[in-house]
Amino acid sequence: MRCRLDTLTVEGICSIRFLLAPSLILLLSSFAWSGDTGLHVGIQQSDTGSNLISVYFRTAQVGWAVGSGGTIIKTVDGGRKWKNVSSGTTALLTSVFFIDQQVGWVVGATGTLRHTIDGGESWTSRSLDMQLPLYHVSFVSPQVGWLLGGGGAIYQTVDGGDHWTEQISGTNAALYGAHFLNEQRGTAVGALGTILATYDGGATWAPQVTQSAATLFDVFFTDPSNGWAVGNAGALFQTSDGGVTWVDRTMPCGKSCTKLIDLLKIRFITPELGWIVGEYGMVYRSHDAGFSWNEGRSITKSSLFGLTFPDASHGWVAGEQGTILSLVVE
Repeated sequence: MRCRLDTLTVEGICSIRFLLAPSLILLLSSFAWSGDTGLHVGIQQSDTGSNLISVYFRTAQVGWAVGSGGTIIKTVDGGRKWKNVSSGTTALLTSVFFIDQQVGWVVGATGTLRHTIDGGESWTSRSLDMQLPLYHVSFVSPQVGWLLGGGGAIYQTVDGGDHWTEQISGTNAALYGAHFLNEQRGTAVGALGTILATYDGGATWAPQVTQSAATLFDVFFTDPSNGWAVGNAGALFQTSDGGVTWVDRTMPCGKSCTKLIDLLKIRFITPELGWIVGEYGMVYRSHDAGFSWNEGRSITKSSLFGLTFPDASHGWVAGEQGTILSLVVE
């Protein structure tokens, strides 16, 4: 029986399809979509069978990925070689973010929060005195960052992570993703169609309306006005007024589609060029600021949970059973 992504919890590993049989990577090293720029897909050897939930590259050479069983892996050569790094925990890790090439953070199950100051070679535990799962960590400066998680949990630091202060989200819904444009402006998304916005650094969070109960997994803004949120069963919402209104642009099933797939991560690398990854290795691209998306292409049998672009030409995706693929755009 297939597990549903819309019941995502870090304790319930089955809910992200972690108990499926090992994935089979397609025997395609590169391809180009018809009428589109060339996209070369490289299969990388992660040397782990863990499910990789988050991947983050600061440059085209240096990156990290994290996942089940406390897995942290690192590359310094663009993914030609990956090495395992001891995290000091066996908890499922769900998000990784580096402020620079030395200082980074990971979060995960049961309030797991870990910190590195040596490029991820060693990690120390930071206590939040809470047991809720954490799903997202990001910083907008070396001092200011946020954590989000289950039960509507939002925590902020203004001193580089030495102290974390809980913010009032006004919801009990799990919050899976967020994007902060600066120290004042941010948007968070989660279960039951939840979208929250702050314009004052999280002192207040206000709900925004999508007219949908779809679970939303990720959100991204290219500027204060234009943003997108993605979620289960092809859920895709777009705003051009900063979230005052969200337009439903849910993905159609497509010619060979038998069901709407879950969309798990979205990133824009220019105001026009956007990427979405999701279940069954599906990748979508937009060249017109998200108003239309190509039909999509499955680049692996694995569901893809992580997506990162350090620049407009180089990207990485990560997913089930240690899957890591590089994306090179000509």
